[in-house]
Amino acid sequence: MSRIGNKVITLPAGVTVSQKGNDVTVKGPKGELTRAIDPIIEMHVDGNEVSFTRPSDDYKAIHGTTRANVNNMVIGVTEGYKKDLKLVGVGYRAQMKGKNLVLSVGYSHPVEMTAPEGIEVAVPSNTEITVSGISKQRVGQFAAEIRAVRSPEPYKGKGIRYVNEYVRRKEGKTGK
Repeated sequence: MSRIGNKVITLPAGVTVSQKGNDVTVKGPKGELTRAIDPIIEMHVDGNEVSFTRPSDDYKAIHGTTRANVNNMVIGVTEGYKKDLKLVGVGYRAQMKGKNLVLSVGYSHPVEMTAPEGIEVAVPSNTEITVSGISKQRVGQFAAEIRAVRSPEPYKGKGIRYVNEYVRRKEGKTGK
């Protein structure tokens, strides 16, 4: 029995959920998201509650995943998602040039990145980056792409990391 899949999603005021074929559309105050769900899982909308059912116990995993994805869509159109990144290293800095994010992280050239549609990037200080949007997947993906430009290394801890990320440090070489 999928405990996550059996939970009911309660819709906040101003949020509507509709289904057309396999596509689920969630509309809210911050925008609209559409996602395809597995045709095996049935979605039921009763007033301000959304529930999901599966035909048999063979589909427990997709049952819980489908419910979690739709719940993330509901949270996204009401509150939105945000990821904060921090640049650690001497001379490492970020800045916005128009709609492009420009990173100076120890390479011979600055790295320019363009945010995908629906994603907002802010640089509150030259060592902090904030990625926000309504899609949890897109926000996390773009934040991971920024982090991948210069992942934190374990010896000095330099690189781009998430704000709450812990980088395990290693001991360097020892002399005789």
